[in-house]
Amino acid sequence: MRHIKTGLICAGLSLTQACSFMPLEEEETADYRPATPIEVDSALTPVGGLYQADTSMDLFMDLRARAVGDILTILLVERTDASKDSSSSTSKGSEIDTGMPIIAGRPVTADGIEILNNEIQSGTSFNGAADATQSNRLDGSITVTVAERLPNGNLLVRGEKWITLNQGEEFIRVSGIVRPVDIGPNNSIPSTKVADAKITYSGKGTLANSSEPGWVSKFFNSPWFPF
Repeated sequence: MRHIKTGLICAGLSLTQACSFMPLEEEETADYRPATPIEVDSALTPVGGLYQADTSMDLFMDLRARAVGDILTILLVERTDASKDSSSSTSKGSEIDTGMPIIAGRPVTADGIEILNNEIQSGTSFNGAADATQSNRLDGSITVTVAERLPNGNLLVRGEKWITLNQGEEFIRVSGIVRPVDIGPNNSIPSTKVADAKITYSGKGTLANSSEPGWVSKFFNSPWFPF
């Protein structure tokens, strides 16, 4: 009976943990939804015979993103290389020799063996080395929308791209702040000029799940495992 209760408690905790992750995923997805352009009240906009301010288009208008809801293409050119090498070495040695004590003009012996001649030697040493290398690369492009225009004129952009494959889905998410002056004539900007950039490339489905360790392996590799 005790084993049945334990199993029910573990199952309940597992379901509770699984349900706690669902709102977080939905909330994270909502953060990357396209922004809606700000509507202009047509009652406050002058109307002419042939000119309509809300549907007009200037012949010499700059087509680069500048308002909430405009789209902007971010060119992903991320390349990072990091390496670290460290080494340390310590050593310590000591030696003590009491010599041959002479008592009453002769050394102290027992069965002809000198017993008061002591010599102590000790030594310790330590050698350590560490080497770490990491390299990352991400190429591609993603089109995002302007979510907010900041008081200083900079643009807060965000967006995501989903690709559905036979065995799962892959997605790219990008968010950050860009300066309008850094946007090129073709309405694009490299990811290296996006401030406070958050770039996520991941996937879901069979392929993504097969590349992750199981929950038993995660437990043994977690800090909770004491051995």
